[in-house]
Amino acid sequence: MAADRLEQLNRVFQQVFDDDELEITRETSAKDIEGWDSLMHVTLIVNVEKAFGVKFSSSEVAALKDVGDLIDLIDARLPAA
Repeated sequence: MAADRLEQLNRVFQQVFDDDELEITRETSAKDIEGWDSLMHVTLIVNVEKAFGVKFSSSEVAALKDVGDLIDLIDARLPAA
């Protein structure tokens, strides 16, 4: 399940950052991806919300430190498969 979530999230990252070679891990953070600035962060979150059918509060988004935190937040919103 976690691997599927990471794979789906990776596709969102590839689309947002227009990089088919991009591979994320739970430890990936903004400092690891060129172009991941505050504007791209908003774009990324909007696309993640659409892809997974979830909504995050601004405080939840502000607390995110890396992709692992984002996956955990997505998992908290979605029922277990």
